[in-house]
Amino acid sequence: MIQLDSVRFGYTRQRTIYDGLSLTLPPGAIYGLLGPNGAGKSTLLRLLSGLLFPKKGSVRVGPHTPGERKPAFLEDVFLVPEEFYVPPVSIRAFVQSNAPFYPRFDHTQFTGYLAEFGLPDTQKLSEMSYGQKKKVLIGFGLATNTSLLIMDEPTNGLDIPSKSQFRRLVAGVADEHRTILISTHQVRDLETLIDPVVILGEQSNGSMGVALNASVEAITDRLWFGLVPDLAGLPPVLHSERVVGGYAVVTENHPDSLAGQRSSRLDLERLYNAVQAHPARIRQLFAQQPQTYARS
Repeated sequence: MIQLDSVRFGYTRQRTIYDGLSLTLPPGAIYGLLGPNGAGKSTLLRLLSGLLFPKKGSVRVGPHTPGERKPAFLEDVFLVPEEFYVPPVSIRAFVQSNAPFYPRFDHTQFTGYLAEFGLPDTQKLSEMSYGQKKKVLIGFGLATNTSLLIMDEPTNGLDIPSKSQFRRLVAGVADEHRTILISTHQVRDLETLIDPVVILGEQSNGSMGVALNASVEAITDRLWFGLVPDLAGLPPVLHSERVVGGYAVVTENHPDSLAGQRSSRLDLERLYNAVQAHPARIRQLFAQQPQTYARS
């Protein structure tokens, strides 16, 4: 269980990123963390991994306080950062030096990931492209088998086939004992992988807070995603954009409307835009009890 309670954090006194941030993430899911540039997504990941410390409030990951950086916590969490440094050594040497810090590291599993990505373990990290280095760190992180795996923009630098490989590999390690938290701007890359979805948005006090924390099922229960020829006669529209053939929309999903009579498929990009445009209404909708009408 990840639990943030009334967290306050800022890098300077003049700019507070979080002021009263509260968030609960039960274990055993692949969470997607979305938010605007500068919203503090990477900051949140570093608070969870013990690299930053809240000014006020508390952060808990299972039984641990990350900021205490106790060995029992550090061996059970792994962070794949967006920006990283790798030493000028071979993949094999990197694993030999770092794997002992993770008691559940599986060498056979890691070798399989290297084969999947087409990377020989004799290759030097310093001679690899950014995307290849990212693959090594992703594979290493998956093979640690930590209870918490955090990834910051993991698909940056990956080509299209590698993104498909990434989704398959991450889905393959997900279980009820492992929590995976992925921060991304590349929502199309991860649309079929992440569930639940956490979206950060600006609060009335100017700091960032949780505008949405919901499962895909809950999102498609309360919101409708579709293509319509015009905007007339729709329930409240939270987002619309002109596309070929009409408008792509996100509306409130009222059971007595045309939208409410049809199921829809989540569109993460349009969901994100709807949340940023109407954060207060989104919070209100998802604070309500789920609707119970039948779908066709």
